[in-house]
Amino acid sequence: MSESYHIIGNYLSPYVRKVLVVLEMKGLPYSIDPIAPFVGNERFGELSPLRRIPVLIEGERVLNDSSVICQYLEERHPTPALYPADLWQRAQARWLEEYADSYLGEVAIWGLFFQKGVKRILFGEPPDEEVMRRAREQQLPAALDYLEPRLPASGFLFGAAGIADISLGCFFRNAAFVRYPIDAARWPGTAAWLERVLALPAFRKLAVLEDATLRVPLPEQRAVLAGLGAPVSPQTLGTAAPRRGPMRRD
Repeated sequence: MSESYHIIGNYLSPYVRKVLVVLEMKGLPYSIDPIAPFVGNERFGELSPLRRIPVLIEGERVLNDSSVICQYLEERHPTPALYPADLWQRAQARWLEEYADSYLGEVAIWGLFFQKGVKRILFGEPPDEEVMRRAREQQLPAALDYLEPRLPASGFLFGAAGIADISLGCFFRNAAFVRYPIDAARWPGTAAWLERVLALPAFRKLAVLEDATLRVPLPEQRAVLAGLGAPVSPQTLGTAAPRRGPMRRD
């Protein structure tokens, strides 16, 4: 492939991970500026008006939102297909992608990952214990109850591994960062399915980089990633002091 893409976004973001897995599974070359959205400078704000990641840059073209980016990559590079060919199954796959991005994003990221890590480390604020309790005890179990009967006993959703598996798996990867493993006794099908998803070569490749930077301060992550051979860009937009985006989360 002659095309090369540039991604702005941190490896620990499930939304960024989703795009990177798609790029890896399609064998597409890319570079990455691994910033968190909270430390982007003014240029980042111009490229991402909601100050969210990932951002995809292709020459002079700029795309925001992980789902938009993944569908663009699928249509531009249709092989291997990561969305089902069947119209109904494709709609179902997109629904599960949306369910992951919205509900699991609200619970696993804003309810746990942001509270336990970002809020404390970047902003020096204590986590909201009630928000975390509700996420752990009510909201994530509700999601697992919903998914358990819908996930396949073997293989992946809709045949070969695709966007629905990738999207859901990305958020449960972040849940594991904050010590929320799936209880295999209560949700055996989901636990087994997730093990298959995270064993995919693209997930395993990215996991090496994620594990290496999980507890590394943001200013030091670029050097760590470059040392591991990650395609880190020479320039970065991550030079500003931490700030929240226009759609503030507390």
